[in-house]
Amino acid sequence: MEAINNKIISLRKEYSSAFLDEADANQNPFKQFELWMHQAVEAAILEPHAMNVATVSSDGKPSSRIVLLRAFNEEGFVFYTNYNSHKGNDLAQNKYASLNFFWPELERQIRIEGSISKIDQDTSTAYFHSRPRESQIGAWASIQSAVIENRKVVEDAFVHYNEKFKDLELIPKPEHWGGYNIKPTYIEFWQGRPSRLHDRLRYTTINDEWKIERLSP
Repeated sequence: MEAINNKIISLRKEYSSAFLDEADANQNPFKQFELWMHQAVEAAILEPHAMNVATVSSDGKPSSRIVLLRAFNEEGFVFYTNYNSHKGNDLAQNKYASLNFFWPELERQIRIEGSISKIDQDTSTAYFHSRPRESQIGAWASIQSAVIENRKVVEDAFVHYNEKFKDLELIPKPEHWGGYNIKPTYIEFWQGRPSRLHDRLRYTTINDEWKIERLSP
């Protein structure tokens, strides 16, 4: 391990591609997010909508994983998952979560914190039916986060549900699957800068009024 640790210690990158100034930032954090997401998409970044979702269990243990952002507006940021998964169980106990987008190609990071809730079933169903048919069957076949004996268990389940739904034009959405919306109270935009003197702008809200503050790097 010493050799790879020495390599890790020696890794260095100077950030110098852009800057983030209060005068140029949009006063509305959702508009600022829209701008940065648009630029990430235009830069052809791999999976720009991939984000880390961090949750905390009832016994105070944190966990995180990468999921895909599927919608956002001024009400929040939406992703879809199995309600009975590890993160779903965490969110049933603790209604707060955080998101993190990292786009190294643009030397940017966005952190979001807020309260989370399930979205309405009609919206979840509409999104479910927009997914590829195989992904819909996969939502039935996977008991997400459960321990299974081997891969054959989930492959057999996929075959089972594929046969079960073969004559249906619309596969029903599982009751255990749907969307969450995180309504932010904190959004931070991070732009890498030289000498590790990064730009950090924090948006916080009180009574739906957003305030911008610069944070020390």
